[in-house]
Amino acid sequence: MEFHGTTILALKKNGKTVVAGDGQVTFNNTILKHHAKKVRRIFNDKIVVGFAGATADAITLFDKFEAKLERYNGNLTRSAVELARDWRTDKYLRRLEAILIAVDESQMFLISGNGDVIEPDEEVIGIGSGSTAAISAAKALVNHTSLDAKTIAQEAMKIASSLCIYTNDAIVIEEI
Repeated sequence: MEFHGTTILALKKNGKTVVAGDGQVTFNNTILKHHAKKVRRIFNDKIVVGFAGATADAITLFDKFEAKLERYNGNLTRSAVELARDWRTDKYLRRLEAILIAVDESQMFLISGNGDVIEPDEEVIGIGSGSTAAISAAKALVNHTSLDAKTIAQEAMKIASSLCIYTNDAIVIEEI
């Protein structure tokens, strides 16, 4: 699944976890919105999620994911696995076109409708059309600078926005 129109980046450094997302909404070759919020806090502000894909589909998934978090007392791993299972097997959910990153203070997951729940080997992960640029920049900055997590996310997203036409520099960052 490859989505154009956004970049979401999550990373951890020195005990801080951040999720960053750009604000551009693109339809075909037209920019419709510059300041969309694709990163948000859920479950009593203890979990941060970011999405790439169709907005209505992502909001549906946020609601389903938050219900799973409520059911499993905030257990991110169990909730992510149950959401991915439902997403893959449910006839209605299977048609949703989005992909999620979900983090808490200790874990980080990519969750897809293919049933994927992926925890990265390194503490950097991204989704969306500009994710390769953002991940590359973030890994370099994590490994070769003393910058904090939020600054690294900001700089990596700026680099992605300078390379990806579907990503802008109206960046929202949530930190745990």
